[in-house]
Amino acid sequence: MKARRGVRARRPAVRPGRRGPGAWSRLPDDELLGIRIRDLGLRLERTPLARPVRRLNRELAARGIELAPHCWLALEWFSPDGVPGIAVPFYLAHPRLRSLQRRCAGEAEGANARELRRLLRHEAGHAIDTAFRLRRRADWRRTFGSASRKYPHVYRPRPGSRRFVQHLAGWYAQSHPAEDFAETFAVWLAPNSAWRRRYAGWPAMRKLLWVDALMAELSGRAPPVRSRRVVEPLAEARFTLREYYERLARRGRGRNVARIDRSLLRLFAREREGRRRMSAARLLRERAPVLRRRIAQRLDVSEYLVGEVVRHMIARCRSLGLRLRGPRRVAERRAERLATAQVARAMRSFGPRLSL
Repeated sequence: MKARRGVRARRPAVRPGRRGPGAWSRLPDDELLGIRIRDLGLRLERTPLARPVRRLNRELAARGIELAPHCWLALEWFSPDGVPGIAVPFYLAHPRLRSLQRRCAGEAEGANARELRRLLRHEAGHAIDTAFRLRRRADWRRTFGSASRKYPHVYRPRPGSRRFVQHLAGWYAQSHPAEDFAETFAVWLAPNSAWRRRYAGWPAMRKLLWVDALMAELSGRAPPVRSRRVVEPLAEARFTLREYYERLARRGRGRNVARIDRSLLRLFAREREGRRRMSAARLLRERAPVLRRRIAQRLDVSEYLVGEVVRHMIARCRSLGLRLRGPRRVAERRAERLATAQVARAMRSFGPRLSL
């Protein structure tokens, strides 16, 4: 398309469902965020993820396990009840999406090869559990606990505990009996993991030996549960990437409202204390463009994520009726430090969950 003199030519829009990564991978963030997730044209078997999935299947086959969990792309990591399969986050399917995920959500879980292999083995543990209905066994419950126990929203791990294996970050085996089994299975499955030597003398060794004996028992047996159903596929994700990250941001903010309010109350004054001073919401609103640019450069994140955090701070200032406590210049510096800290926290909090 020819541009009229003095008018910048418009980039042709990406037609939904018509083109794959080549059509959107070079778009700037703002345009890429406007694309619906279902229209990215992603299929796991046509991405670099196909190779590590094949490697996982070879590892299972080498141990005599008659199951190759079917894998598909979804919004986050999970292995659904009743389906011995693995949902893999869509952002791992393309380098451009991994980069966007890091900037907008703070992390891209499974982005490096070592972490990806660990996560796939962990999810394979859940798939094996489902395929052979292991959690129904009395010896499974005696070893790991009741799988029907409610998942906690948060858990407080004991880093020094030797009752659990250490595989994924955050001492994840301690979060729930089902995760304890999946983590133990992943350690057992990993080639050359030397688990007998590494966990010698640990109470966790009892769990590893139990898994070792159980897998020998299941070797060569066809699993009773073989569903190939795809749960929450990308084809159902009718919202845009922007809306996806907004949802992650809202989820993270909901947990941190009280903390943000306390920080804002230390920085600014209640309306009755500074009735004639500028409102804190107005200060942040006027400084928002500068904050987005500076903090994005400093933390190497997208201006979009910074803007979301600043907008939330403005809303809380307005809700609390906050005003400046001292000179504007001092307030600007302190507000920038606070916004930077909130963005750094958001980078840690908005990332995808292990929803298993």
